[in-house]
This record gives sequence, structure tokens and C-alpha cells, in this order.
Amino acid sequence: MPNAARSSEYLRRHLEAGLAAAMADTPVVCILGPRQCGKSTLAKHLAQDRVFVSLDDPANYELAMADPKGFIGELPESVTIDEVQRVPELTLAIKHSVDENRKPGRFLLTGSANLLQLPRLADSLAGRMEWLELQPFSEAEKAGTEGLFLQRWLGGTLESVISPTTPPQPSTLPQRVLSGGYPEACRRSPDRARQWQLQYVRSIIQRDIHDISEVRDGAGIERFLEYLCHQTAQLLNISEIAKALGYARPTIEKYLAILEQLYLVRRLPAWHRNVRKRLVKSPKIHICDSGLAAALANITAMTWTEDRKRFGHLLESFVLQQLMIQAGGLQTNTRLWHYRDKDQVEVDCVLTQGNRTWGIEVKAAASVKSSDANGLKRLASQAGTDFHGGVVLYDGTSVLPLDRELKLYAVPISKLWEL
Repeated sequence: MPNAARSSEYLRRHLEAGLAAAMADTPVVCILGPRQCGKSTLAKHLAQDRVFVSLDDPANYELAMADPKGFIGELPESVTIDEVQRVPELTLAIKHSVDENRKPGRFLLTGSANLLQLPRLADSLAGRMEWLELQPFSEAEKAGTEGLFLQRWLGGTLESVISPTTPPQPSTLPQRVLSGGYPEACRRSPDRARQWQLQYVRSIIQRDIHDISEVRDGAGIERFLEYLCHQTAQLLNISEIAKALGYARPTIEKYLAILEQLYLVRRLPAWHRNVRKRLVKSPKIHICDSGLAAALANITAMTWTEDRKRFGHLLESFVLQQLMIQAGGLQTNTRLWHYRDKDQVEVDCVLTQGNRTWGIEVKAAASVKSSDANGLKRLASQAGTDFHGGVVLYDGTSVLPLDRELKLYAVPISKLWEL
């Protein structure tokens, strides 16, 4: 992996520009994302002149719990509060403070749980807070590049990603996928990274579920997460999971909601030209960080050669994470889906901007064939005039045309972080 990701130097995050813009005109700004993804580091870097208050500090936590309004009243006009989800009662005190003084950028908050799924927090600051999601490092951030693949492709300038063919080189995909994006994992050797990833999951589940839920069965949630790591990038069937694990369906649904709030898993909804049908088709389940999924599913570099199909599912989740991060930086609202029809023809990722539609297939192979675009062609037939192109991301070095009329190309996965 890039040496920069292993050093103690600050790595620029793509969220910086959006965060600075929000703080310039909004009184409360909140950075949401999983623990240890770099939220506190980013907040300190962009607001170095502010008082930083962490609710992980027992003294601060006890004071905030005992007297939320007094705690906020004693803080400076501009302050950063870390891990705000630990004391939900603070949000009402922040609301009252902001209603008296709506100066932009007064409160910079960070949260390791999705506050938008915690009604008492989200409702208190409605209209007063802008939130931004920070993910673990993308490969582009590790490489120190802008990560402009989606911006250029969806903007209609695919030719800008075409470069002369380069000589084949050993694939870096296994190492990148197994490392994932958490800063601490990226700084360590592969064996030490895996040890950190396993302990990270255990500590998050044992500790943070108490901040967002009354569920106390940490072992059950951890077992459920491990099961999902073996199912990443596959259709979500809650009934089958409940049967396999011996839980009631409502329990599995509750566990799934908790893991989503902690940014450990995500559901990718199904695309259909009829918007109403998108609401009833099965989503795919993805583990957000490929490194965590690999550690819990015991996937190693040897899997790359011994079980390419299993590694392919993990690679799909890895690519989705890169796309989610890049899509978050686009000015136009870009939504992500998957496609699967009654003939079981699939497209790994569908991107939409309004009705405009694109498709992405992910292949672990170093070469492509025309049949790799079959799913994209089916998607094009379903989307009709709304279809604007598709790519097969593969582990090669050249951009190759697959169907010029439909604007289908094979593109190296490395373009996700080289641009």
C-alpha cells in the first residue's frame, strides 16, 4: 500500500471542501462515520483554533449527562464536540443555543452512529444542522489523488481516462482489498492489520451498541455480522438468515438496523425502470469496509487464486465503497443501486442522476470478453433512452471498447484511484 497511508502524516480527505463550505453558512455541522475512520483527525485539522471536547473522556461525559444545558452554556461560542451520539440530550441544548446565536460554524460535531436514524437527535436540529459522511480512506485518498473517475465519466468525458497501454504488472488488488480503508489497518503489516480489524469489530459491537440501542446481545450481533461477511455483495434474504442463525426475523431486522447505524454494513437497493418496483425488489447486502469483511470471513491473499468467485464478491464491495465516496463528492445527487431481473441477469452497480442511468460491472480478471457486457446490455434495454453508458471494471491496464453504440467500455479498476 502507499507509504503515506502508513505514516503519521495527515492525509487530505476529499470531504474537506464540502465540510468547509458547510461551516461557512450553517450553525451546526456534523461529520458522521464509523469509529476510527478519521473524523476527529479531520475535525482537528480543519478547525485547529477551536476547543475540542471529546465525550469519550469520562469527565466530559459525566458532566454532559448530568447537566446538558449547563455543559453547552460553559463552552466557547465555537467548539468541536466529538462522539456526540454518546449524550443525545446535548442536541436539545445545542438547539436552544443556536436559536439564540445562529452564527455559522458554531458547533462542529462528530458521530460514530448515523444520527439521522436516531429521531430524538435528528429532530432536535432539523433545519439547523448539515451532516456529511466520512468513510474510511478511499484508494484515491491513500494515493493522494482527487478520485475523479466518476466525475469525468458521468460528465461525458470518458476519453480523459484513456491512457496509453502500460506493460502488465503484478496485481495490487488483493493487498488493497484486504487492507481496507481504516487508517490504523493501513499503517500495519497484513497480519497486524487483520488482528486490529478483528479487535475493532469486537470493541465496536461491545461498546457502541449501548449508545444507540437497548440490545445487549453483543455476541449475537457479532455472529450475525460474521455471517454477513460471507454473504457480502449478495442478495439479502432476511428469512433465510434468521433460519440459518436460529433467530426470529424481527431480531435479524433489528440487528441489521444497528449494523447500518454503526456504518458497518449497507443495503444497496434494486433498480427498476418503474420507481415503485424498486421499493419491493430485494436489496444486496455489502460490508462497508472490505478489510473488515476479509478478516471476519477469513479471506486471505491466497483466496485470490484459489477461490476467485469468493474473492470477486469481496472485490465488488470494495469497488462499491470507492464509488460511494466519489459519488458523495459530486455536485449532482447521484444514487447507487444494483440490477437483477427475472432471468437472473445482473449488473453489480447502477448509478442514476434523476432518470439518467449508467451501469458498472466488476471483474477480478485481467482480461475481458464481450459476454462480460451482457448485463450492461440488458440494463440498457430496460433504461432505454435514459441509458448513458456502462463500464466493466477489470484488473487490466487498457481502456477497451465493448460496444461503441451503447457507450460500453472495459476500464482498469485502477482508474478509480489513478485520476
